[in-house]
Amino acid sequence: MTPYLATSLTAASLMLAGCSTMDAMGEQTLATANLMRADGVQVGTAQVLERGNTLSVAVTTTAAPSGVHGFHLHTTGQCTAPDFTSAGGHLNPTDQEHGTLNPAGAHFGDLPNLRVEPSGRGSLTADLSGTHQQVMEWLFDSDGTAVMIHSGPDDYRTEPAGAAGSRIACGVLMRS
Repeated sequence: MTPYLATSLTAASLMLAGCSTMDAMGEQTLATANLMRADGVQVGTAQVLERGNTLSVAVTTTAAPSGVHGFHLHTTGQCTAPDFTSAGGHLNPTDQEHGTLNPAGAHFGDLPNLRVEPSGRGSLTADLSGTHQQVMEWLFDSDGTAVMIHSGPDDYRTEPAGAAGSRIACGVLMRS
């Protein structure tokens, strides 16, 4: 074997080992919430995911109303039907105003709108801002956190909740 070939094989082996290490890190589910309508029918699931140093919230719906819906994290881990107001307002531990289009915004719990197809299926993944420790403390404080789907789209600026309409599905985040 020539020195060039041996060096090339060693480099290729190291690159492949690096790839398998990255794949092994993968994605870890830290919390899950079953998203329920007021009548108790499950319309989807939300998860808090860890990928490397990034924490994200991911939602998948299977039976939500079609259209564009506000999607938020709320301050209290309670989902009392019929209106889910028990979940409180948007999760806002840094005392910001509402909306990514608001120069003084946004709440930590302000997330992108969720687009649901006529089939009831939709999905969205959004990164959460803050350090790992901050995010975990904010999500799992003494009263927990609810994940909410609203009847209409969030306009990303109107106080206090983006004019997103009524609360149509709610779930409480539970650590995995």
